[in-house]
Amino acid sequence: MSPARRPPRPPRPPRPPRPPRPPSQPRNPDDERAGVVAEVADRLRSRGIMVSSADAPDAVADLLSAVERFEAAVEAHGGDLMVDDLKSAQPDDRHFVLPRRESGEAVRAYIVRIDTATIALRKHKRGTD
Repeated sequence: MSPARRPPRPPRPPRPPRPPRPPSQPRNPDDERAGVVAEVADRLRSRGIMVSSADAPDAVADLLSAVERFEAAVEAHGGDLMVDDLKSAQPDDRHFVLPRRESGEAVRAYIVRIDTATIALRKHKRGTD
């Protein structure tokens, strides 16, 4: 005798459609901007540059650009950013060290000093003081 067979299962009802995902919260532009400013300020601080919360966000972004222009000029002249930085006790060439921001110095004034140092660096011959 053969075992009893089960009757076939009835077909499953179709699954109901999934509810749509709730739309993501719209991003607050002020929150995004604050996050970007904090990231830029951290990048500057990691290079030894003083940045305060009183500094205008646009000025902080311009400061990073000025620092990057200076660093590009240092590298173009064979400088080593790991040796010739603000934290270095004995830089290879003092012309390759970014000017230090003075306490209370406005960002725009500091940018002018960095740009002046960048121009002077482009004219500087390595090993001459």
